[in-house]
Amino acid sequence: MQETDIVMLEESFAEVTAAREDAAELFYERLFVHDPSLRAMFASADMKEQGRKLMAALFLVVSSLRKLDATVPALELLAIKHVSYGVRDEHYATVGKALIETLSLFFAQRFTLEYRRVWILAYETVATVMKAAANADRVQELQHHSSSG
Repeated sequence: MQETDIVMLEESFAEVTAAREDAAELFYERLFVHDPSLRAMFASADMKEQGRKLMAALFLVVSSLRKLDATVPALELLAIKHVSYGVRDEHYATVGKALIETLSLFFAQRFTLEYRRVWILAYETVATVMKAAANADRVQELQHHSSSG
């Protein structure tokens, strides 16, 4: 990512952070609108705590954009953890859609095409890393089961 893209993400995320509880609530509302079946994954979750985890993950990504390679191991571990919750590849598209929609609603007219572009780029970068790790973990799990059975 270019420096101007990173600055745009940092500045816009600083605004989101100021209203993090409302932003997280809006995100999960949009997520469940796009895929109501995902609500079951959060049935026993404290949604305020889940919102804090979401904001912490976004903070990790946004604050690490200049050294994304150093963040990859943390993203990979997060992806593997999400596999145990039942997260599949197609969920990443739904999450991305909910994230962009949340930002669009949050910023209204200020969410320009340029902001949309950099947020989509950042999300797709993270989602690509996470899906690769999740799929590698699934392959390992299948290999383990086939060799032990």
